[in-house]
Amino acid sequence: MKTGWDDPKWKELEKKTETARQIFGAERVRAAEMMDDCVQYPIDEIVKLAKWSLRLENETDAEVLREETEKFRAFRESIQKKSDAPEPIQLWPGQNPPVMTDYTDNRDYRYNHNPDWKPRMYFIPAKGTEKPAGAVIFCAGGDHGEANVHEAYQDALDFAGKGYQSFILLNRTNHNPWNEKEAGADAARAVRYVRAHAADYGIGERNIAFAGFSNGGLTGEALIEYYSGKQKVADYFPDYVPDALDDIDATPDAFLCIYGPRFAGSSFDWDGVVYPPVFFAVGRKDGAMDNLNAVWPDLMQHHVPVEVHTFAGTPHGQAGAKIFHDGVVEYPNFELWQELADYFLQDLFHNR
Repeated sequence: MKTGWDDPKWKELEKKTETARQIFGAERVRAAEMMDDCVQYPIDEIVKLAKWSLRLENETDAEVLREETEKFRAFRESIQKKSDAPEPIQLWPGQNPPVMTDYTDNRDYRYNHNPDWKPRMYFIPAKGTEKPAGAVIFCAGGDHGEANVHEAYQDALDFAGKGYQSFILLNRTNHNPWNEKEAGADAARAVRYVRAHAADYGIGERNIAFAGFSNGGLTGEALIEYYSGKQKVADYFPDYVPDALDDIDATPDAFLCIYGPRFAGSSFDWDGVVYPPVFFAVGRKDGAMDNLNAVWPDLMQHHVPVEVHTFAGTPHGQAGAKIFHDGVVEYPNFELWQELADYFLQDLFHNR
């Protein structure tokens, strides 16, 4: 049986969305760019855009798609940036990010990001506290877009409300089309940035967590596998020219892996790795349970502190989903992951 990215289900999903890509693809990519930068726009309009986009991505009737795409385009073009829209933090200012993947053409609209897309990050400050609890970097799953709205933006808002300096990471998405070393390099860069500016954010240098959802969880483990400890970007990208930020440790102090363990049967190179304490949250109706059951024994064998929570009746991709349902929570038991993760982080950050 094939697993991971070789699983036939991914090819089946691609075939299912072929008609939508041909007709709606160009608009979907433009909309995904706005969803990536959702903090710059009125969020109620971005939520409407995201829900509409999801419907059209799964539409197979060409006539309906053509008619709806024109309406969708008009609505998207009507959305204006907020007057106080925050500026993104550019992850690789002054130079291009290190590259392995030969990606020069997205004319088939297979991916949400065009080849000239740049990795970046947004800051959402902690609320209601003069002493932030720490920092959390949120990395959405899939190819970002709609996933960024609920998994990164909504959860970043929620954790900011718990007193965390929160960051939304827009990395080159793993296997969409970039590889794990490129995705992990962007994640490592984000950790280095936050750690380098820890004093400015009012946090301790060793109080930085990385939260990855689904494919974002794979990115989080790529960060750990390739860039934790003394490992450097130049170890994998020989032409890369390091700068001052590369001297900063990229190891996160905690890893919140939300339905995103590596695929069962995948290899992991432990050489040089510093694996932080990890918190897992997975619904029991989620195929990621198979991955979790395969991964956590490996972590235990390598003496990694592990906390695992599974939630009855919950399928994949439910973190932050309330933003798409007017605040109504479809799986209230799964919402507990946030409070449990908060306890997990506070125990780590205050009991070193």
